[in-house]
Amino acid sequence: MRFDYDVIVIGAGHAGCEAACAAANLGSSTLLITMDMNKIAQMSCNPAVGGIAKGQIVREIDALGGQMGIVTDRASIQFRMLNRSKGPAMWSPRAQADRMRFMEEWRHVIENTPNLFMWQDSATEFVITNGAVTGVKTAMGVTFAAKAVVLTAGTFLNGLMHIGRVQIHGGRISEPAAHGITEQLKELGFSTDRMKTGTPVRLDARTIDFSKATIQEGENDFHGFSFLPSVKRSLRQRPCWIIYTNSEVHDILRKGLPDSPLYNGQIKSIGPRYCPSIETKIVTFADKDEHQLFLEPEGESTQEFYLNGFSSSLPLEVQFEALKHIPALRNVQIYRPGYAIEYDFFDPTQLKHSLETKRLRNLFFAGQVNGTTGYEEAAGQGLIAGINAHISHAGGEPFVLSRDEAYIGVLIDDLVTKGVDEPYRMFTSRAEYRILLRQDDADMRLTERAFNIGLATRERYELMLSKRRMRDELIDFTHNFSVRTALINPRVAEIGIEPLKQGVKLHDLILRPQLSIAKLASVIEPLAEEIDKIEPERRDEIVEAAEILIKYEGYIERERIIADKIARLESIKIKGKFDYASIHAISTEARQKLAKIDPETVAQASRIPGISPSDINILLLLLGR
Repeated sequence: MRFDYDVIVIGAGHAGCEAACAAANLGSSTLLITMDMNKIAQMSCNPAVGGIAKGQIVREIDALGGQMGIVTDRASIQFRMLNRSKGPAMWSPRAQADRMRFMEEWRHVIENTPNLFMWQDSATEFVITNGAVTGVKTAMGVTFAAKAVVLTAGTFLNGLMHIGRVQIHGGRISEPAAHGITEQLKELGFSTDRMKTGTPVRLDARTIDFSKATIQEGENDFHGFSFLPSVKRSLRQRPCWIIYTNSEVHDILRKGLPDSPLYNGQIKSIGPRYCPSIETKIVTFADKDEHQLFLEPEGESTQEFYLNGFSSSLPLEVQFEALKHIPALRNVQIYRPGYAIEYDFFDPTQLKHSLETKRLRNLFFAGQVNGTTGYEEAAGQGLIAGINAHISHAGGEPFVLSRDEAYIGVLIDDLVTKGVDEPYRMFTSRAEYRILLRQDDADMRLTERAFNIGLATRERYELMLSKRRMRDELIDFTHNFSVRTALINPRVAEIGIEPLKQGVKLHDLILRPQLSIAKLASVIEPLAEEIDKIEPERRDEIVEAAEILIKYEGYIERERIIADKIARLESIKIKGKFDYASIHAISTEARQKLAKIDPETVAQASRIPGISPSDINILLLLLGR
């Protein structure tokens, strides 16, 4: 048994697992401390990964050499690409997962990652030496030394669950809370507060009348989360189902509001606006007679279903009575009620972009402790924190992603620059360069960067290079191949266009909204032959990537020009160059916020809420002097 490590990660949720694997794969001897080795990467709420903008994050994690995409594909029981009716910048992959298989796959990854070890215990205190964290003490009285520590405790820091007026201390149902860490960090001057989230009731499928629900099938095309062609979905695919609440349900829920912790003063912490409880929905949207709910299977063969959209902390009897007034759930039996949970988080403006804390060296935060919500946001932070925990002792420049490189870059910049006043959830609207941050090209954006620091494998890097080569060869072919009228006009009816009056380049035909490369290949044999040159295993993916670049080339180029202009401000470093309190030419609010955040660059300063363009101009003038 060893007691000293390069990196220690506290918590084996989605952030902790990615952080531990990243640090270990980079060469750090890494210890992952978790209270229950049988609950590694537990999907505490929805048994699903991805969704709007979240799916892009998972694709980025995979492109960087992380594990979430691989594990999700192997545990997937339904896959869908959301937002297909919109442009490719909005396409977002989402998968239902087998909850147990997901944990099993993660456990297998962790147990077979070189340099990565586990210890089942609860961390209670940091060892601090000369302003730096140098180890961790546990509830068992064990002290582990470390060169860097990553805190990813999720909802476990002083967690308190609510079911009506019943309160249960814990970080998750039937699991104890963690104590000591928050108290120590508060004494050291860290700013902390409380947040609240919740989860719905779990139902027994044998007691659901699916004939009164609308089926929602998944998709079975080439899409997935991992860019590795060897990773495929192998589990039996299952449908989800749609049902609705009604006015009777709402009446029952309203009667229970006096016993709701959200409305009787029992819960005082900050709740999520974008994933509201059912009681919040009926109060906020009092004019609505129904709300859509989703019945989602928890596994490949289990009878347990998750009722998405019915998150609640109402008393058990109120939840149960309301459910029974939904036609499909007249005879429903439940495994457990929904509940709310309050937990500690830390103001993320106390972090650098590397996710290292400003107050203590070698201490990194990732996940819900930073005020975020969602497995994907947590995993993205965990990956970056794990990389930088390794770099902090091994040497090198911090690994930071910019806002025009990745949704993960947007996420972290928002957290450390703006802070949070509610649980942070990623949306495509938060990314000003979302045309550049599509899910289809995450490998093109990020794999080379990850390979250069040693995280992405050579196999992954070479797969990316070969994909780029085949994609670009196909695009070049469309630019150079002329479609003559004699070739296309006899078959225009098959592809739904008017006869051509003169020949055109194939590229120009692909630009037409009603045409696609696949449709044109059905009538243009040389194009079909060119496509056949592409590796069969990745053919559909590469054709789609080429088509997106062709159809959206103008939009992509315009956004890249804008991003490059902003990048000039990102290159102007200002950290440590100003005593903001003495700059009276800028507003009092600006002085206070700039002093608190201490931004790295002019561009980051411009994104701080309350900092005006005139404040930025004054800083630029002072830099000029």
